[in-house]
Amino acid sequence: MDFQAGILRDGSPMESLEKQLICPICLEMFSKPVVILPCQHNLCRKCANDVFQAANPYWQSRGSMISGGRFRCPSCRHEVLLDRHGVYGLQRNLLVENIIDIYKQECSSRPLKKGEHPMCKEHEDERINIYCVTCEVPTCSMCKVFGAHKDCEVAPLQTVFQGQKTELNNCISMLVAGNDRIQTIISQLEDSCRSTEENSEAAKRELCARFDALAALLEEKKSELLQRIAREQGDKTGFVQGLICQYKEQLEKSSRLVETAIQAMEETGGAAFLMRGDVGDTALLSLPRIVEASKGGRLEKIEHGYESMDAFSVSLDHLAEAVCALDFSPAEEDEEYFDGEEEEVEQ
Repeated sequence: MDFQAGILRDGSPMESLEKQLICPICLEMFSKPVVILPCQHNLCRKCANDVFQAANPYWQSRGSMISGGRFRCPSCRHEVLLDRHGVYGLQRNLLVENIIDIYKQECSSRPLKKGEHPMCKEHEDERINIYCVTCEVPTCSMCKVFGAHKDCEVAPLQTVFQGQKTELNNCISMLVAGNDRIQTIISQLEDSCRSTEENSEAAKRELCARFDALAALLEEKKSELLQRIAREQGDKTGFVQGLICQYKEQLEKSSRLVETAIQAMEETGGAAFLMRGDVGDTALLSLPRIVEASKGGRLEKIEHGYESMDAFSVSLDHLAEAVCALDFSPAEEDEEYFDGEEEEVEQ
């Protein structure tokens, strides 16, 4: 504790010293024994025990089977960890205790000055020594006997003072314990927030991986079906191209027969017309063949609708419906309830 800094800042060294010896819990001077926390702040043992009991309601005694507990320093909020001995395991600050003893001895040896005790405004020579319970204000004995509080209910000032300080001390202990619980809840909520973010990122990665795998499967299936269509296209176009070649050959032969037949038709003499076969005209040597060719070819033909590719039509409606119906699995507590419905959907 920095006593010198307080003394230098204030004109009265004793008043500065007294401020340094005030417990932050009960707001009174430290009472024996004084315990020193790991953060080097001091507390009355009773105040430290009250804060510890409020923060650890299930801790019973030093003989309890519970291993220990924790609470936060009311001055700096540093977390103090205690073993199974509780606050009795903390080290006593003998230096502060000795300073308090010296301070009290010094105060008791000093004569009481008139200005050190509050005086009544109505009766300047009377000290305020009682408390008006009805008006809830401190007053003097003369005000009770002759003054404004003669019909009011009064109580000893010290009794009311001690009662209110005890109540304030209890409230402070409850507030400190409540702050510890709130800090614990805040820490839990922060951990929950971090866990939620981490789990969300993991779920996103898993979902993307599943959809990527599904997209790869669809792409692979699309390539397979496209190859089948290409093979069918090659087979059909190859067959048609073969027919085209055959029909072209037949057309060429038929054109030559037409040309030969026209030349034969130009002959005016019967003998000459009939003798064309004797001069080496091989075309007219086969007049039945010309007649047969004039009746049309006998080459293979394609069926009606041969070029159609309707057989390769794929319906993706059921897949689209399945994709639209995609959703996350129900929560764990609902799995048993939905087991039957899930089996039906899978089937």
